[in-house]
Amino acid sequence: MKEYLECASVIRIHGLNGGLIVNHMCDSYEAFSKIKTLYLRANGAYTPLKVKKISPYKSGALVLFSEICDADSATRLRSKTLYAHRDDIPIDDGSFFIVDLLGLDVFDADSGVRYGKLKDVINSGAQDIYVIEGDNGSLSYVPAIKEFVKEISLDKGILITPIEGMIE
Repeated sequence: MKEYLECASVIRIHGLNGGLIVNHMCDSYEAFSKIKTLYLRANGAYTPLKVKKISPYKSGALVLFSEICDADSATRLRSKTLYAHRDDIPIDDGSFFIVDLLGLDVFDADSGVRYGKLKDVINSGAQDIYVIEGDNGSLSYVPAIKEFVKEISLDKGILITPIEGMIE
């Protein structure tokens, strides 16, 4: 499992004091706002940036770092990806990071038939959509709700109960 996870992307600078407007990739602003250290990745190494303040800003967040105090320093981070250590990201019990689910085998919960592997997760707003790639390359889309997704195990895979026509 990856130690550092993509957490936000820098959109632009804000003001002259080094503020950055970011789009966060967390489930909620509240979860993102609890992260106290974000990291920049360069040449395989992660450099920590101590979060001084996070505020909601439109659909993203305004972030101030202790190490970035002016617009010139902030400009160098434009379009960069920010990472968080997986242990610093708040996650509910029974929830998983998407990156950990990708590649898991997907099985029928009743018959045990293997449908393929989880290729992608699409956030549609109301709920996530699991994209399952069959061995023949076909793609199937399963809403990630309890009616269809019965169990998720990083060891055993994902167990689903699709309705007729859902899996190709």
